[in-house]
Amino acid sequence: HVVAAIFTIGPGTAAIMSTPRYIRKRNTVVVGYLYRITRIYALASLLALILGLVITQLLHLFSKPWVSASITLYVVAFVLLVLIMRDQRKAIAALAAAERLGDGTGRSGEAETATTQDGAPAGSDQPATTVVGELKTAAIERGRIASMSGIVALIWLAVIAAMVWNGSS
Repeated sequence: HVVAAIFTIGPGTAAIMSTPRYIRKRNTVVVGYLYRITRIYALASLLALILGLVITQLLHLFSKPWVSASITLYVVAFVLLVLIMRDQRKAIAALAAAERLGDGTGRSGEAETATTQDGAPAGSDQPATTVVGELKTAAIERGRIASMSGIVALIWLAVIAAMVWNGSS
């Protein structure tokens, strides 16, 4: 149980807490990689829950309040992980759309192109404000992920504290 928690919850938490940095840097590839890591480790963390339930049953500890609180906190953290994965997908889509549309300045890479009065590349049906909108969406998702990943990390710490404090007595 402890080994499963260390090797699944730790790396998963590191991945979700790293995601906002790479959204800010507009690195779609790394954000996609962190999304896959989050998904894999979130599912693998179920192993820690299952093993914990088995040990709790074997030791007849289900009547202890700290066990119920730990299970409840785990479920809350898992639901937040699902929401974080949703926000990671949205951020990936927004960053990819912004990359497809350009940087919103009317420039494509190193070469300058003509722009219309509203700042969109000449000959483009897509206004520059669409790029700004996609980047705002990515920024919103970055904020959500940052706040929820902090809450998830605190929940994991509370569960670990309950296990260590009550497991030693």
